[in-house]
Amino acid sequence: TISSLITAIGTNIGEDFDADQARYHRIIIMTDADVDGAHIRILLLTFFYRYMPELINRGYVYIACPPIFGVKKKNSRSTKIERYIYDENALSETLAEMGGSEKFDVQRYKGLGEMDPEQLWETTMDPATRTLLQVNIDDAAEAERTVSELMGDQVEPRKEFIQKHARDVRFLDI
Repeated sequence: TISSLITAIGTNIGEDFDADQARYHRIIIMTDADVDGAHIRILLLTFFYRYMPELINRGYVYIACPPIFGVKKKNSRSTKIERYIYDENALSETLAEMGGSEKFDVQRYKGLGEMDPEQLWETTMDPATRTLLQVNIDDAAEAERTVSELMGDQVEPRKEFIQKHARDVRFLDI
């Protein structure tokens, strides 16, 4: 997969890397909105940071922001989503604002494939309505640090991370 990505971008890597050969000036990382998608996103950011940092410096790398929830009226014949929610914390706040959870059904999207093509277009792909985050080198450096800490050869940094953050876990997506 990474070889295909390198070929598609056209810059090569290592000593042969040439950012001027980039076929695209907007490379969009689009992963699921859940924890697994976040893991894949961090791995891809780490790849770009380690092997193609100039693409980040030039502002070519973006992250797409798909919703994780869709809210629609209960018992409605319409399948229309009233509102899309983009993170766990906003769900209860949004439901309270809309009049309570007893009036609405919440659909959790476990992946982009669970959305209808129209929903995916409307929320994540349509240039007029989508949200893209441009990646900067600080984002990528943090991704690199996190991957190295949690997946590196040293056990102690992983252990310290788990001990430090274990109490902060509220929504563990298993």
